[in-house]
Amino acid sequence: MKMAKIQRPDKIFGLMTSLKLALVSVIALASVSAAADATIPDTDLKKASDTSLIGRYQGSKIVAYQHRSFDSVTLPTSPLVAQPGKRDAHNNIVFAPGKSREIEGEHTRIVYLIPADRSPLEVLRNYEQEITSKGGKVLFNCKKAECGGAPDRASSGGGGDMSLAMFLQPEEDVSAYNEAFSNGYCALTSRIIDQHYLVAELPQQNAFISVLTYMIADGDFCKAFNKRTVAVVDIVQLKQREQKMVVVKADEMAKKISAEGKIALYGIYFDTNKATIRDKSKPTLDEISALLEHTPKLKLLIVGHTDNAGSFSYNLDLSRRRAEAVVKALTAKNRAVKSRLKAVGVSFACPAASNRTEAGRAKNRRVVLVEQ
Repeated sequence: MKMAKIQRPDKIFGLMTSLKLALVSVIALASVSAAADATIPDTDLKKASDTSLIGRYQGSKIVAYQHRSFDSVTLPTSPLVAQPGKRDAHNNIVFAPGKSREIEGEHTRIVYLIPADRSPLEVLRNYEQEITSKGGKVLFNCKKAECGGAPDRASSGGGGDMSLAMFLQPEEDVSAYNEAFSNGYCALTSRIIDQHYLVAELPQQNAFISVLTYMIADGDFCKAFNKRTVAVVDIVQLKQREQKMVVVKADEMAKKISAEGKIALYGIYFDTNKATIRDKSKPTLDEISALLEHTPKLKLLIVGHTDNAGSFSYNLDLSRRRAEAVVKALTAKNRAVKSRLKAVGVSFACPAASNRTEAGRAKNRRVVLVEQ
């Protein structure tokens, strides 16, 4: 008969420790799995509601909601195509539409969980019917892989192709108003199948609407939503931005910098989530150029600031690139000033106001001139 080896006490202790660690890991994994699931709602998300412009599919419930009184929204009007050499913050190959409509105005995003056994196509057709009944015109529609990018991804994922959902709203923006594994987060970041999309204009209402529908694929997380259809509806009603900021003149900039060592400027505008300076920034850029010309010894840090929509690292890169774009615009007019300027990005590390309100976020999106 073979005898079992008697373990030394230190080995027994080590084995027990390993077993305890393994047990802790199992319990932790079970806890995460338990937390990482959606629940089928019987009411809408609190403080969320439909807009007057478009209704909802019968029986659906709002699981995520976002409203901004003024926003810039880019809606694809052609399939997404790969942008060679470009990667997003999650190392995905960037995809962008060849044609799009960039709209400014009041923006509402409503995410609905559709009743069981309803297909994404059926839901989209219902929205299309209501849009056309209101005099609307469909500008673009697509389905599955023909939309471009990754057809099996919503707004989450890394190291692959960007999806249509990511183009409309990247994961960091989703996380800004949805807790991890909440119903909204699950609806917007799970793996998907059978996506359908349309963009439409409502001329009589002076508005644009986009509808993205898809089915949540079977997965280990957010299991309650498996095989359920989701509708992501963006409504943008055109309106003029309230003109609350005036162009700061060069002499005013000089006085402020002399007294406080810095000045915050709100007259430099960028495309959403990009470092592309808009044409309407020209008056402020001209005044900065005049400041540099009239004070030849002045050296400046051009500091980019953002709100907290998205991760800190994403905004750190974005704020830096925007600051660099300002330096580039200024040196294009006068190359001699290049040695006097340095671009810096600080993400949302130095807020000028609370990021909890749209007014506060608007105040935080700025460029600051700091004396070196």
